[in-house]
Amino acid sequence: MPDVVFYREQALPFLEAKRCRKSDFAYQKHFHEEYSIGLIDTGETHAWCDGTMHRVEEGRMISFPPMMLHACHPEEGADWSYKMLFIKQDWLQGLKQRELDRLHIPFLLEEGKNKACRIRINRTMEALAGEGSPLEIETSLIELIEAIVSWNASDFAHQRRRTRQDRKYVNLVKEYLHEHYTEKITLDELEKMTDISRFHLIRLFKQSSHLPPHAYQNLLRINHAKTELMKNRRAIADIAAEAGFYDQSHFSRTFSKIVGATPQKYALSL
Repeated sequence: MPDVVFYREQALPFLEAKRCRKSDFAYQKHFHEEYSIGLIDTGETHAWCDGTMHRVEEGRMISFPPMMLHACHPEEGADWSYKMLFIKQDWLQGLKQRELDRLHIPFLLEEGKNKACRIRINRTMEALAGEGSPLEIETSLIELIEAIVSWNASDFAHQRRRTRQDRKYVNLVKEYLHEHYTEKITLDELEKMTDISRFHLIRLFKQSSHLPPHAYQNLLRINHAKTELMKNRRAIADIAAEAGFYDQSHFSRTFSKIVGATPQKYALSL
């Protein structure tokens, strides 16, 4: 079996699964546009999430809400494998608002709850990888989500801390990047838009997002490319250029560091 495998069911376009057995691969800081829910099958990893580091051992689950910056570094020299589900936000609108709010915070689960959710994520993965019916797959996924969002005082939740003024400037820049990520953006543009110096702007953005604006823009471009690779049978060079990468080798390197597979391998997995 390849080091990285993706699973999808055409009737369930809101769901993608990934199984990874690359012990020597570390993911740099990145985010997903979907909710991501993972399980460490073997080994352990040091998971950096929004400014804090968590040690996640074998058998533990970890979740990230959309756009939450994170990175994973497996223990050096140890076998490491994991599985991950990526769930589009619109599918989760059926949840109650209180439950949705809980999903917006990444968390590690209390031990007993973790065990119950581990059974459910494995069941969902087996149904998806084993060509289970769409009804079986989605039912398993709903049972997993219901178990995850059930309240437990011992769950670990990461809290963001930002001032209102910081959020104002950072949000302005993020909104602009989301609207123009395929374009060439300059600091001069961002400085004029926020009316603060570029030096202060970069410092605020990195303090809040843990990335400079250009790296955040690249993540938006890669997420766009993933979507296009999933839904269109188009030339990879065309998708790269559309996303704003005019150097295809740069696109391929950046894509591999974030996704764990080259654009070609990702496209072939569809």
